[in-house]
Amino acid sequence: MSRESLRVGVVCFSTFGGSGVVAAEIATSLAGRGHAVHVFSDDLPGRLDPTRPNLTFHPVVPRAYPPLTHTLYPLALTSKIVEVSRREPLDLIHVHYALPHATSAYLARALLAAETPGPAPKLVTTLHGTDITLVGSDASFLPLTRFSIMASDAVTTPSAWLAAATHEKLDVPRDFAIDVVPNFVDTDRFSPGEPTTQAPAPTLVHVSNFRPLKRVDDVVRIFARVRAARPARLRLVGDGPERPRVEAQLAALGLMDDVELLGERIELPRVLRDAALFLLPSETESFGLAALEGMACGLPVVASAVGGLPEVVVDGETGFLRPVGDVEAMATCARRLLDDEPLRRRMAAASRLRAETQFRVEPAVDRYLAVYRRVLG
Repeated sequence: MSRESLRVGVVCFSTFGGSGVVAAEIATSLAGRGHAVHVFSDDLPGRLDPTRPNLTFHPVVPRAYPPLTHTLYPLALTSKIVEVSRREPLDLIHVHYALPHATSAYLARALLAAETPGPAPKLVTTLHGTDITLVGSDASFLPLTRFSIMASDAVTTPSAWLAAATHEKLDVPRDFAIDVVPNFVDTDRFSPGEPTTQAPAPTLVHVSNFRPLKRVDDVVRIFARVRAARPARLRLVGDGPERPRVEAQLAALGLMDDVELLGERIELPRVLRDAALFLLPSETESFGLAALEGMACGLPVVASAVGGLPEVVVDGETGFLRPVGDVEAMATCARRLLDDEPLRRRMAAASRLRAETQFRVEPAVDRYLAVYRRVLG
């Protein structure tokens, strides 16, 4: 490694969701630039290749201990960060999601500072959405979330909307700086397929972790209205607590023959390339990474006009944004795109262009590195 190389710890969830995807992509890019990257998670993140040079994965496995009946993952994570940093001193820990990751990293940093004469690792926290809007703003967690954020050496969010929500919902002072670094997409991997004529039954696609906030039942309602007017198919990518209810809804509406539930272990770019448009009628989105990956594959997006989505999807240009819960309006937009092939192709091209010019990987990682250098002085 060169003298400019850093030792960076990256902490993230392994579950199917945007925060783990972003963390894995950052770690991969940093390792490719020659930095020594140590990734901490409960399991191997789906987008992370642990065999890459300069990248080491450290599984965090809590021990069972009968008197402590609740999860020990936050404490095990603290200990793992300390263990690794003792062996290969980390310059910086970049955590994704406030609780428990920022809190665990803060404890690790405090312990390391107390036992070693040299500088302890700096702490950069990237907030991803529900750690502020749902978990962090819950009265049970708010004081700890707020403390962990303000104890960080730098804080980033993927959208200006989430930065403002952090100040508002957690009463973080307005003069506490938050860097907005938009999420990004690998536009080589996520790219359009060869142009084809529109299929007799075009496919709509939705990707999420099937939590209530994703409103997958609205996806089904939108599709039901589209399917009533014309042939169409729906592909649902992901898994989560809402899946059984969604399956029951599909069966009740008689739509099972036209819908595929693909789960998580699929080649996502291929699925997106085969679709005609992307649906994301979420209750809230801090950014909408799944929509961006669809855009990179040349898909117009029909989504809720909420949170950070207007910073990603340009209404009337790369898709349509409508109020949360307005299933009829979203279905109308979807039918319009499917019935007007020139319009769909124009929006598809605009989506791809926006992904390529505004949300590429390397400029985003450059911005994260600038944050690292700043906090390291």
